[in-house]
Amino acid sequence: MKNIAVIGAGTMGNGIAHTFAQSGFKVQLIDISKASLQKGMDTITNNLDRMVAKEKINNAQKNDTLNNITTHTDISKGVKDVDLVVEAATENSELKLKIFKQLDEVCSKDTILATNTSSISITQIAAATSRPKQVIGMHFMNPVPIMKLVEIIRGYTTSDEVTKTIMDLSKTLGKEPVEVNDYPGFVANRILMPMLNESIETLYNGVAGVTEIDTVMKLGMAHPMGPLQLADFIGLDVCLSILNVMYDGFKNPKYAPCPLLVNMVRAGKLGVKSGEGFYDYSESRKAENVSQQFL
Repeated sequence: MKNIAVIGAGTMGNGIAHTFAQSGFKVQLIDISKASLQKGMDTITNNLDRMVAKEKINNAQKNDTLNNITTHTDISKGVKDVDLVVEAATENSELKLKIFKQLDEVCSKDTILATNTSSISITQIAAATSRPKQVIGMHFMNPVPIMKLVEIIRGYTTSDEVTKTIMDLSKTLGKEPVEVNDYPGFVANRILMPMLNESIETLYNGVAGVTEIDTVMKLGMAHPMGPLQLADFIGLDVCLSILNVMYDGFKNPKYAPCPLLVNMVRAGKLGVKSGEGFYDYSESRKAENVSQQFL
């Protein structure tokens, strides 16, 4: 398995493409927008430059990584002859089902179809294809080039062979894969999102302010980043989407999003990517992706 396609050139997509390309894979990075592809490639280049500056890689490795990536706006051309597709589009079930239906039609019958979804049912996505045994979840963590964990999520009919292939592949990327079963939020977000939501509730109820809540969790619980800052980093719209998926899936009120989170998303206060969330990034970071501080 040496030829990989990545659908989506956003934060997760370009990070996944970067990681595969740096490990020697040929990567087809696909997005409907040329501007998004260029922005994604600029991010990869900038992150590689930081790694060179910190002597984590050399210039030859940087150039090899960039040369391993080819960009496409035509999904049919981009997925031709690839062994694996990793979808990293927006966390929207209708969009993902549409993409997987198309991938099923244009990909080779042997191609494995993976999704980077952080909460949506793998079984539901697989049902949009004629190859449910070859559909699996590959949930990378952000920033992808740095974070070691990959949640490997088996759908109801995902085969043992495909699961083993993806587990082994993740290890070749220098990652630590963990196999989990297909329930809303999987493991990472089933535990993380209620904590973030409770932190937002704590702010909403006036128990303490933003910096006070984050300081308690950083100093008292040894978290490297406070929960409200982490929510900004993830994207408040993404947090809301994941909570809604879990609330719909479990019908349990403990997963219901805090009204403050709902209103902030409605107001366009999405965190780092919009320049403002629980913190103001407009001056200090110009809404630059916070993940760059790790590289």
